Amino acid sequence: MSDQPLDGAVALVTGASSGIGAATARRLAREGAAVALVARRRDRLREVASGIAAAGGHAVAVEADITEPDRAEGAVQETLDRLGRLDILVNNAGIRLLSSALHTAVEEWDRMVALNVAALLHITHAAVPHLIYAASTSPRQTADVVNVGSAAARAARPSSSVYSLTKSGLSAFSESLRRELLGERVRVSVVEPGAVDTELVDHLNETTRDAARRQLAGMEALRPEDVADAIGYIVTRERRVAVSQMLVRAGDQTW
Repeated sequence: MSDQPLDGAVALVTGASSGIGAATARRLAREGAAVALVARRRDRLREVASGIAAAGGHAVAVEADITEPDRAEGAVQETLDRLGRLDILVNNAGIRLLSSALHTAVEEWDRMVALNVAALLHITHAAVPHLIYAASTSPRQTADVVNVGSAAARAARPSSSVYSLTKSGLSAFSESLRRELLGERVRVSVVEPGAVDTELVDHLNETTRDAARRQLAGMEALRPEDVADAIGYIVTRERRVAVSQMLVRAGDQTW
């Protein structure tokens, strides 16, 4: 009998080509799960999958732009076709573009809504029936949806209005979904990271990027692995335990 709590389980992680998504995929693989890595950058996905295989785990690369409903549904179906089932969904894909309402191009707002909200909805809608089936048939007798939010959902700051909107909406959606799926033994959780040292900063314009880096320079930011640890903790609890929300801030973070 395996001593890995997720032995036999299958996880799908979005935004898995780098940062929190890649760290989460590695963590879940160490716990025994086979992992579908979903993102747009196939070369990066293959690199992450190769690293997981070298460590003794199992992962497959699923290239997909999940802002498109058909591609999101296809990513779920490819996971089922290649790995046989779906027990855990980690909605991590997201983007943070910070700028004031006065100076932001509306296209930047649209990009955040498309990836932070619409993509999450598309893939969750496609995954839920399979998660319900997994909860009723697996030895764990439970399945999980973990949505990666942000501390920005709790403390909106200048230049982050739409980013905070997307993450606040994620939290509200997650709580409603949690209540809907209680009777199906599908747990729904939100992890809200604070300041994390990831490539999200690189997506900002030059002025905002420099300001964000100065802000991070004054503290020891979280690493992607710290957030992955929180996600790993949530999905490895016994079925009687549901961690609905977890806020993880850097130790030096004041907001």
